[in-house]
Amino acid sequence: MVITGLENLAQNPPNYLKGKKLGLLANPASVDSSFHHASSIINKAFPGQLKAMFSPQHGFYAEKQDNMIESRHSTDLKYGIPLFSLYSSTRIITKEMFDLIDVLIIDLQDVGTRVYTFIYTISFCMEAAAGYNKKIVILDRPNPLGGVEVEGNILSKDYRSFVGRFPIPMRHGLTVGEISSMFNDLLNIACKLYIIPMKAWKREMLFSDTALPFIAPSPNLPTPASTLVYPGQVIFEGTNISEGRGTTQPFELFGAPFIDRDKIFDYARDKILGATLRPVCFQPTSGKWQDQVCSGFQIHVTDPHLFRPYKTSLMLLQQIIKYHKNDFKWKKPPYEYEYEKLPMDLILGSRKIRKKITEMKNIDSIELSWQKQLLEFKKMSQGYYLYDK
Repeated sequence: MVITGLENLAQNPPNYLKGKKLGLLANPASVDSSFHHASSIINKAFPGQLKAMFSPQHGFYAEKQDNMIESRHSTDLKYGIPLFSLYSSTRIITKEMFDLIDVLIIDLQDVGTRVYTFIYTISFCMEAAAGYNKKIVILDRPNPLGGVEVEGNILSKDYRSFVGRFPIPMRHGLTVGEISSMFNDLLNIACKLYIIPMKAWKREMLFSDTALPFIAPSPNLPTPASTLVYPGQVIFEGTNISEGRGTTQPFELFGAPFIDRDKIFDYARDKILGATLRPVCFQPTSGKWQDQVCSGFQIHVTDPHLFRPYKTSLMLLQQIIKYHKNDFKWKKPPYEYEYEKLPMDLILGSRKIRKKITEMKNIDSIELSWQKQLLEFKKMSQGYYLYDK
């Protein structure tokens, strides 16, 4: 079984944390293999030292469903300490918050995808810590997609946002500890950063290979299967196509009332590697097309090591546009606190990719256009690997 950074800390409490005022950035997925939460493990290892806790997007209890739904600051009843939301009126730890602690411990389950905001919350924390001369300790966790494959275009600097602060591909192939170290170094953040690594994790491992319990890091990624399709299916957030929110299988399902399944299926079924499309109807209970029957598909991943989620979803998006020009729509701003640029351009990290899709450019040629930058990123990022195959 893989030993997470949290369990590594419990087994070997670092001397540099003893006697320090500690903060914890966490959510419900911050548990060990026996489902004990990081807050109780840290309190046991360092009694009375936990002085404040913090939560990322979706809240400390992961109760907030969607984008731009903020959480309030509160008080943790168990420990009687402040519980600050970093997805509220501020997404950055303030000086007043940092004054309560000496060290911020971070235990968050990332999902290996550029648009997932936890890595940017961590980057804001590192920047603030560097400014206030505080330390950060990251308890590493598996990348559910594994640490071998990378996929997608590199974010263009013109489309930086809270769903893409830095030039990385859609699927980055790094653990949360590795990518934080990379940010700290390449962006000259100069944070005093410590990584408590995992044990027994190998780069080719998917989450299902770890023997760890999967706790949803956010409400709409409920299973390992949903994380496998997320790097592609998340693009539908930038459209009027339902990405399955409001159903029991978000991101695995997608569709809209106007979708002609036969046309999409006939084109795509032989072109998707490592996955199968299954025609379905579904009725979201919230979000897009609430209480309306949507025609669409479920993506069943049959070979996760062969499946390319981003390329697959770009192909599906292009076919939906081709056959439904009058009904398909791009989502209008705002999206993740950006009020002018199209949400799709922020998600793709590029306006050019959207234009190529709508101009019906060949998907293979679109993928080829970013390969040079992608290979450069992979070569560079390997310098931050903490784990071997």
